[in-house]
Amino acid sequence: MTTEELILERLDRMEEQLGALVKSQRRADELRQDLTPLMGSAFRHLMEELGEVEFGFQLEDFYALMKQGLRSIRSLTYALKQLRTLIDLWQTMEPLLKSTVPALIDYFDNLEQRGVFRTYAAMLEVRAKAAAKYGPEEIAAMGDGFVILLSILKQLSHPEIVRFIGRLMEIPLEIKPEECKPIGPLGAIAGLADPEAKRGLGVMLELLKGLGRVKIEAET
Repeated sequence: MTTEELILERLDRMEEQLGALVKSQRRADELRQDLTPLMGSAFRHLMEELGEVEFGFQLEDFYALMKQGLRSIRSLTYALKQLRTLIDLWQTMEPLLKSTVPALIDYFDNLEQRGVFRTYAAMLEVRAKAAAKYGPEEIAAMGDGFVILLSILKQLSHPEIVRFIGRLMEIPLEIKPEECKPIGPLGAIAGLADPEAKRGLGVMLELLKGLGRVKIEAET
């Protein structure tokens, strides 16, 4: 290839490069022309917005905020770490809560249907009435008596005592007063000959003996 051909080839390359640069410049000019109205509108909008906050915003406040933020970097880092820990905890507990919360709701709903909460509310109302009528010392004294009553109720819950009291409660229902006839001393003595009357006297005698033992224990 001759020197002239090399020069022409280089000129052709330079012309192609200049053409590409001209096209790029032309595109940049077109883009600038398209963006100029938008930039002007955005700038005017920014000025309007800044004008609205002009009385509540000062550049010194922004500097103070930046200084405070820089001083609080460690605290912010610690807070972000703790937030991450809380997020991990929530992600761990979420599956458990999905199964536990409905079960708790069903449990409390069952208690509500059985009237447990209403019973507690009534008990609180009774306590409020007792507190309004009696002082702390009187309620404390009642507490001692209540403990004694609980011990008595515990003894009354014995099956033999329950059956005995139940049988005693049935006796008045079995008696018909309109069929009872008046009797005198001789009739009472004759009535004691009845086997049931004899068994009743035996029970009364045992009860009297028990009352006697209670008196002796109280005296000792």
